[in-house]
Amino acid sequence: MYQKLLSLAFAGLASVSAANAAQINVDELANKVEPDVIKWRHHFHEFPELSNREFKTAEYVADYLESLGLEVQTGVAKTGVVAILDSGKPGPVVALRADMDGLPVKEQNDLSYRSKQMGEYNGKEVPVMHACGHDTHMAMLMGAAKILTEIKGDLKGKVKFIFQPAEEGAPAGEKGGAEVMVAEGVLKNPDVDAIFGLHINANTDVGKVRYNAGGTMAAVDPFKIVIHGKQAHGAYPWKSVDPVVTAAQMIMSIQTIVSRELKLIDDAAVVSIGSIHGGNRSNIIPNKVEMVGTIRTLNEAARDHIYESLPRKVKAIAESMGAEAELTLPLDYYYPITYNDPELTKAMLPTMQRTAGVENTLLSKPVTGAEDFSFFQEQIPGLYVWVGGKPLDVSEEDSPAHHTPEFNVDDEGMKLGVKLLTNFTLDYMAQH
Repeated sequence: MYQKLLSLAFAGLASVSAANAAQINVDELANKVEPDVIKWRHHFHEFPELSNREFKTAEYVADYLESLGLEVQTGVAKTGVVAILDSGKPGPVVALRADMDGLPVKEQNDLSYRSKQMGEYNGKEVPVMHACGHDTHMAMLMGAAKILTEIKGDLKGKVKFIFQPAEEGAPAGEKGGAEVMVAEGVLKNPDVDAIFGLHINANTDVGKVRYNAGGTMAAVDPFKIVIHGKQAHGAYPWKSVDPVVTAAQMIMSIQTIVSRELKLIDDAAVVSIGSIHGGNRSNIIPNKVEMVGTIRTLNEAARDHIYESLPRKVKAIAESMGAEAELTLPLDYYYPITYNDPELTKAMLPTMQRTAGVENTLLSKPVTGAEDFSFFQEQIPGLYVWVGGKPLDVSEEDSPAHHTPEFNVDDEGMKLGVKLLTNFTLDYMAQH
């Protein structure tokens, strides 16, 4: 019903998009570039690099963009690449973004282009894999860049292609990703009017696109709690101030922030403890316990409430146990809510429906995963969608999850992504 109402409300925009499509056969152009897109994806997959270390990846991308005759800037946010396509005619500035980094995961797929690369992560040598699909994101954006360059004469305005490093998070002690790109002015000179991004999804069928207006992916707030107690022999607990028991009470109490304090029928939220460390022997009550966790929220009200409640609970429980506690919130980074501008989403719905088909354009519920694309959306209207990468003959239950050694997606899913990036650009320019 929601999709139907939006379609009716924006019938005029759909007619503009259809007229635009009549002049430019994006399907034919996408078919033509598809072999290159697959070749690029296989190269990136075979030679992944970790966050803020995408040196060879960036060089490969920059060389291709320069071969298209684009104005290319390298070294943005350390390893990022930005290219500008100028139609020479007045119009809006549209940005298209792809992320570039791999993950410290050892690939277990039997592919001719599987990764055998190694890298350094937090001082340790680790295997590296594109276990989240960033290889496909780069290939799709390069495909869109090729098409848009070929039809430059039909464009009105400028296109800024953003290849972003460190979406998965910069190494310890470093900064990176979209936040740094924004700080360095990637959305300026020329000033971007709207930005589009997409993510391949291993649980969505090839040929389908999922979208949502408003809060789409969660804000992320990592935190750390250090509890200071008094060490004692495990046989004489009354001589201690036990930080282990204190930590246990904190963990259980923290869960009630979501289950008893937030109105979950409006938006989901998560407070999870992911790591707890304390002590080294069975018969010694330690003097300190450290915990780290994550907060995920889909609206600012929920985030504000957790920011008020968590310190209150940590302080009160520590005092009740005779211990002391230090809370660091956020710990080392923060991602805002990935917020799809409602008006931009409505305006681009006809584009998605025309490109993928009405039956393949699916309204999706928000998820508690996170994306630093949100830093761009804090500054300008943005739209972030999911593109299907699951082969049609594989069930959702059997499709490997993102960030796992078995992760893989079907090359055939990338063509829809190329067409969406292209049509988002064309239709936004036509509407503005």
